[in-house]
Amino acid sequence: MKPDDWHLHLREGAVLNKVLDFSSKVFSRALVMPNLSNPVISPLKAMEYKKEITKRLGRNSEFTPLMTLYLTESTKPQIIKELKRGHIITAIKYYPAGATTNSTNGIKSFKTILPVLEEMAKNDIPLCIHGELPGEEYDIFDREKLFIDLVLDRIISIIPDLRITLEHITTLDAIQYIKHANKNLAATITVHHLMLNRNHMFQKGIRPHYYCLPVAKREKHRKALLQTATSGNKKFFLGTDSAPHLSRDKESDCGCAGIFSAPYALNLLAGIFEEEKKLDNLEKFVSINGATHYNLPVNTNKITLVKRDSPIKVRNHIKVNNDKVMIFGKDFDIYWEIKLPKNESF
Repeated sequence: MKPDDWHLHLREGAVLNKVLDFSSKVFSRALVMPNLSNPVISPLKAMEYKKEITKRLGRNSEFTPLMTLYLTESTKPQIIKELKRGHIITAIKYYPAGATTNSTNGIKSFKTILPVLEEMAKNDIPLCIHGELPGEEYDIFDREKLFIDLVLDRIISIIPDLRITLEHITTLDAIQYIKHANKNLAATITVHHLMLNRNHMFQKGIRPHYYCLPVAKREKHRKALLQTATSGNKKFFLGTDSAPHLSRDKESDCGCAGIFSAPYALNLLAGIFEEEKKLDNLEKFVSINGATHYNLPVNTNKITLVKRDSPIKVRNHIKVNNDKVMIFGKDFDIYWEIKLPKNESF
């Protein structure tokens, strides 16, 4: 079955125009993140953003952008009551304030949003969480575990019926917690966290295009993610967290976090699962487990991957106006190729 991407940044304007095809021609659906420069904090804004995306799709495109709402401490339970799940909003996104790109409007204390979360549980509206506890007093490599211990565990104990996705997990601690938590908690895993450990950011100098949030962790955590993603466990599924940034912003004296992985995400995953001798589980990870968690039908349309004898030609960037966005994958040999319909290309 055709895959879904349960965590995707499409941005706006010129960047949106350039990156959309890489997802829309490969994935059937994608959960689109709401942390724009003017965040998607209302259903009306979500509808406007969806229209902005869909008008750029080809006439015969089968791609469906699934919209998310940016949760703030000003979000009212009444908004949740008025939402019809799946009509406008598929999920609501929890950003701890200051944790990542455009998260200043996020949550400072989870206690302030408990009434909203309770209403979400009643209406079976899923919560997606950037699971890090920001703050200068916390080591950046510990922030995922701290969030689980000090925030997530308390939310689950108070509202066990809330359907939650802990996004882009990076640690063995998160894996173990999710495996033993109730059935309503699941997690996404990115391609880049399956391929990078924290050393990669410092190979032969600073590698700003490998900087993301959450940051890559030790090799033992990467290996644990690899084993978990390829295992077929229904609690874990793909969310690329593909996050395009202009090179001038990535390479500045205060470079931003994010890796643009959409162009070769599926190709790289096929190689990963093949190397782990788990190709039979690839479809579960990219096409089945996520749809099941979100109570959506599994796709019936299909996509074909072909193994080549030699590495395919890989682009290292796309041009956006007078700048560029670097593509994740250029440093790896990729043998799996996506077979697109005739007259289609990226």
